[in-house]
Amino acid sequence: MYVRPAAAAAAAFLGFTLTVLGGTASSAATGPASGPATGPGAGSGALPWLSTPVVYAHRGASAYAPENTLESIDLAMRLGFDWVENDVQRTKDGELVVIHDDTLSRTTDVEQVFPNRSPWRVKDFTAAEIARLDAGSWFDEEFTGARVPTLRQYLARVQMNRQRLLLEIKKPELYPGIEEQTLDVLDAAGWLDERHVARRLVVQSFSADSVRVVHSLRPDLVTAFLGTPTVADLPRYAAFTDRINPWHTTISADWVAAVHRTSGAHGKAMEVDTWIVDDPATARKVQDMGVDGIISNAPDVVREAVGGF
Repeated sequence: MYVRPAAAAAAAFLGFTLTVLGGTASSAATGPASGPATGPGAGSGALPWLSTPVVYAHRGASAYAPENTLESIDLAMRLGFDWVENDVQRTKDGELVVIHDDTLSRTTDVEQVFPNRSPWRVKDFTAAEIARLDAGSWFDEEFTGARVPTLRQYLARVQMNRQRLLLEIKKPELYPGIEEQTLDVLDAAGWLDERHVARRLVVQSFSADSVRVVHSLRPDLVTAFLGTPTVADLPRYAAFTDRINPWHTTISADWVAAVHRTSGAHGKAMEVDTWIVDDPATARKVQDMGVDGIISNAPDVVREAVGGF
């Protein structure tokens, strides 16, 4: 459920207050340069004496601002969240853009601007055409004029905000070679240096093959597979990934413990960041299961429920 501008303003004020007072923010990614995990949440950046999960702003603070826009990650920053999650797809002319769906119709005014271009697939539009679209008014008129950012624009804003990025390669089967291209853009933007790789970047996908490709191209990167493999299959995934990120309805405490007992691609206990959790009861439930991170459209709600950061 989306919360409209009044709630967004209140949330933003709360986040600003927390920030001024030294408020909460997540710490760091698990990377090859990090120390060994010491318990749930430890590898994700929790201090050894903490067992609270890291909270990720899913598509930015997307309960309060249009998803995957610069406005959404700016709001996540004002709420005090370091970690933002996004989705990457590719345009007709080869530009990487940040958008969840493989069509433009749900989150932009593409049907009005280009009425004869059904089914309005991202891959059928140039970057210049997509840049013309309004990606905010569908959510609330307050955000009229928000745009679909390119990955380059998005990375620049995340860097300016001093945030960290959980980057999802979306629908890689539609975009051959998108893994290498994504890494090239990250590299050009300065996101593949030792500091970013060790503490500020995780690359994930629902496609095991895509995650495997990323790991083969950049073995130093932290990677995550989106899904819930069986316990018997975990060693196979551990060969190329560090995290297993499941939908919260598909897991149990025993399954989370089995993931933690499995050493991932960098020789450390694999971690679990679950999605999409937006209510206090579910947040506390998955915390009790021992998850390392919670991915949420309403990260402030989750943080308050679990004492996360």
